[in-house]
Amino acid sequence: MTRLIRQINFPADLRKFQKGQLKQISNELRDELIDVVSETGGHLGAGLGVVELTVALHYVFDTPKDKLVWDVSHQCYPHKIITGRKDKIKTLRKGGGLSGFTKRSESEYDPFGAAHSSTSISSTLGMAVAKKLSNNNNNVVAVIGDGAMSAGMAYEAMNNAGALKSKLIVVLNDNDMSIAKPVGAMSKYLARLLSGKLYFSFRETVKMVISAFSKRFSQKAGKAEDMLRGLVTGGTLFSELGFYYIGPVDGHDVDNLVQIFENVKNSSHQGPILIHVRTQKGKGYKPAEESGDKYHGVSKFNIATGEQSKSKSNAPAYTKVFAETLIKHAEQDTKIIGITGAMPSGTGLNLFEKRFPDRTFDVGIAEQHAVTFAAGLATEGYKPYAAIYSTFLQRAYDQVVHDVAIQSLPVRFAIDRAGLVGADGPTHAGSFDITYLSTLPNFVVMAASDESELVKMINTSVHINDRPSAFRYPRGNGTGAKIPPINDLLEIGKGRIIKEGKKVAILNFGTRLEECKKASDILSKNGIDITIIDARFAKPLDERLIMEAANNHEVLISIEEGSVGGFGSHVMQFLSDRGVFDKGLKFRSMILPDLFIDQDTPEKMYEKAGLDSLSIANKIQETLNSNIVLAKNKSKLSN
Repeated sequence: MTRLIRQINFPADLRKFQKGQLKQISNELRDELIDVVSETGGHLGAGLGVVELTVALHYVFDTPKDKLVWDVSHQCYPHKIITGRKDKIKTLRKGGGLSGFTKRSESEYDPFGAAHSSTSISSTLGMAVAKKLSNNNNNVVAVIGDGAMSAGMAYEAMNNAGALKSKLIVVLNDNDMSIAKPVGAMSKYLARLLSGKLYFSFRETVKMVISAFSKRFSQKAGKAEDMLRGLVTGGTLFSELGFYYIGPVDGHDVDNLVQIFENVKNSSHQGPILIHVRTQKGKGYKPAEESGDKYHGVSKFNIATGEQSKSKSNAPAYTKVFAETLIKHAEQDTKIIGITGAMPSGTGLNLFEKRFPDRTFDVGIAEQHAVTFAAGLATEGYKPYAAIYSTFLQRAYDQVVHDVAIQSLPVRFAIDRAGLVGADGPTHAGSFDITYLSTLPNFVVMAASDESELVKMINTSVHINDRPSAFRYPRGNGTGAKIPPINDLLEIGKGRIIKEGKKVAILNFGTRLEECKKASDILSKNGIDITIIDARFAKPLDERLIMEAANNHEVLISIEEGSVGGFGSHVMQFLSDRGVFDKGLKFRSMILPDLFIDQDTPEKMYEKAGLDSLSIANKIQETLNSNIVLAKNKSKLSN
């Protein structure tokens, strides 16, 4: 059989085929997706679930003139394959390759970039209003998953869309899952709709009646259908928000999807429309269908067996270290609570939940609520741990300020994925949390340099009962450091000296410590001996240790995996207030550069950021005004 997918490079090519060929195209697209992700890794389950939906949308709508926005966009690989990027698809999530998410600069078929949840309806509403103001009649379509519908922003957008009566099409991709099992009343509401058997049965009856009898019955049938929509689906939720509700419909019946989309496209209805589509995450690939997470995110895998290639490391993952340490504390302290926003496995709280199901709360994709929920628990004497990725905590900053910091409530923030994260790129990088938390009065802000330090910070946070605290740690495995007991605490605001040298001191904050040690080894070959300090705290600063380093060294370098305004800025402010710079101290702050760094391996991303060992060594040489020029070529340095 001729592979039709080979003839499709753009949606215009897809539209040349007959409707009867779309099922074959969908099957071939699914096979192509499995083949690609088996080599690249990435998000698989979500893409498998929307293959027919992707084909139908691009077949009916005139993309890119009609705008198609994917919420989160981790399901966009099939979309990318048929929108001019098939030849590059195996560069997904690699340096210089395609992003794992939609990206405006990558293609005109990506009208809005996304990698966080629940932005699609707001952004497409903006596009719809812009088109109305410009007298442009092209369609605007948002595809949003039910997991994303647990976030309040989606309802804010729907409420606004209904009031504006803008021409907007929202496809609700209901697959019973987000990343984890969905939670909350909305998910239960969608689940109750099931396949809408009674509703489907009634609709089919309506169709038969309309076909069999004269057109004069159609109006009454339509009214009856509207009545049943309210009675059976409870569709008044969407109706009351001003949306015309259609569904639920089978998201894997490409022929029916095409018919529905054509009807909607050609409809004279001027207000927003919501099409409720039922899909199966992981559809068409048995290992994904049988997996608990439906192969949401995978490494490279064997197509025949589904077995994934896992990196081997003798050191535990930071996420697992956090979870296991928190469990040990919770066994002794019944006040400890675990909170996450739809990321139980990503944050390790799935392990905590197995041990303490009654003290674990997955609030859905609702970080704002998660933070204030934690604040409420703290007022009652509990010890809530909000385990949230750095990049997702950004969405709850007002709650961190208003509901936690101002009231000095002892909420503990376990900030996972700190620093640069590799293949997920800039949307998932933890670049700003040091800055946005260290500016807040009375906050304790810590960063672990290895897994041993992480355990000590968790231990310490358990006993911080008078103010909020946060500890950050990266994605991936630790260094193999020995895990201390849970009674090993840190003194608040006190760093540690790793090694002592002369002329130059490094103030490290976070997991660049190993690179600092490597830089020290490089410079020692040139007779430069360095003091290395693990600061541990960005707030409060270890003022005594910093002053000693400033007074006893010619050069002081601060290093952190964060943006401007963080640890280094606070050190500089402190030293400036003490008049240290008047005495001739040379201070440099090494931070993430003022740009968003695209996906690559973490090592290459840190090299681009100038936070690898060679960059550190070169910065020290430059600051010392040495005539020795260190080559960036590692092989030359090793000779």
